[in-house]
Amino acid sequence: MASFDLLVTGGTLPDGRVLDIGITGDRIAAMGDLSGSDAGEVIDAQGDLVSPPFVDPHFHMDATLSYGTPRINASGTLLEGISLWGELRDQATVDEMVDRALTYCDWAVSLGLLAIRTHVDTTPDHLNTVTAMLEVRERVKPYLDLQLVAFPQDGFLRSPTGQQNLLRALDMGVDVVGGIPHFERTMEQGAASLTQLCEIAADRGLPVDIHCDETDDPLSRHIETLAYEVQRLGLHGRVAASHLTSMHSMDNYYVSKLLPLIAEAQIAAIPNPLINIVLQGRHDSYPKRRGLTRVREMQAQGIRVGWGQDCVRDPWYSLGTGDMLDVAFMGLHVAQMTSPQDMARCFTMVTEDNAAILGLPDYGLAPGKRASLVVLDAGDAVEALRLRPDRLCVISKGRVVSRQARNDARLGLTGRPQTVRRRHTLPPH
Repeated sequence: MASFDLLVTGGTLPDGRVLDIGITGDRIAAMGDLSGSDAGEVIDAQGDLVSPPFVDPHFHMDATLSYGTPRINASGTLLEGISLWGELRDQATVDEMVDRALTYCDWAVSLGLLAIRTHVDTTPDHLNTVTAMLEVRERVKPYLDLQLVAFPQDGFLRSPTGQQNLLRALDMGVDVVGGIPHFERTMEQGAASLTQLCEIAADRGLPVDIHCDETDDPLSRHIETLAYEVQRLGLHGRVAASHLTSMHSMDNYYVSKLLPLIAEAQIAAIPNPLINIVLQGRHDSYPKRRGLTRVREMQAQGIRVGWGQDCVRDPWYSLGTGDMLDVAFMGLHVAQMTSPQDMARCFTMVTEDNAAILGLPDYGLAPGKRASLVVLDAGDAVEALRLRPDRLCVISKGRVVSRQARNDARLGLTGRPQTVRRRHTLPPH
């Protein structure tokens, strides 16, 4: 008879299998019918969805939970948000940024979000942003994987010390090379920044994640340069392009040329639907563009696409909870991915696809993989998207890190049930 530290019984996996999961130490030891096994603790997941943890490939943790400081973004635009952040990053102390980030990580853990890639602003010479996020990465390491991107918010070439500060951040231990070519002074400078940034990544053996063409301008085509540099330097599979909102407005013929180049370079795409549809189109009257990139078309070309959160309660976005199911829910609406297959794909985008973009080792639900998983009050992946339900149990690296009681509503209606749960899984066809 097998013995485990933790035993999760009767859960339904995103692929529809119903089975038990036995955990020993920080690893999944066995999966299948494990009835009769001993365990230090048994978690009953009968009828509930058991998923690998959620993953966010694009966030700004140095700014999170700072909404209203130094003031509210009155125009709601990307550029005013950047201006506000420029003031805030010189006022915020290391301790304050650490406290805000740790609070956000608490939220993330409670929602089963156990891996985050965050862009860290390397513009200020003091690099307090980097110091703070390095401390956060170390403090959450036992339960949350945090990747840091060296992000020159004010431009790698445009900022007087942009180049040297990004290199300093990488020397301090930041994981990924970032950039923002559309914010450089000219298109030519944007392209030049990509050349230099990709060369830095190639020399240091690092991944690349670029804020790429986050604009309504259909002539912002830095993704083409990025694909070229990946080919030139052999960075295939190590590069992500975030946002890509200009593609929403590009000529269809040009896009038909562009998508195969992205696929050939094995560049991953990270749209951020909550933020993209709020910040883009602010100069439009009607029809009003919403700026989400061409998700389904990229997927049809074999390009890996993952949904990102981007912002929660900061100078760019006044809302947000840290729930990647909110992100996928908004994404499937704006991308019109409402078939059962497309909706299930949206769930995969915030789990397996995002994990692949981050290159997470030992991710997933299989024997030998890291024992990190989430039990949700839903019957399947599509119902989880519909409900964004309670996370009944979150396990990180073999340890239960969050629990939540099932929260059925209590009715006071004559002749009706005493409690109601909004679960409504369709029977199999």
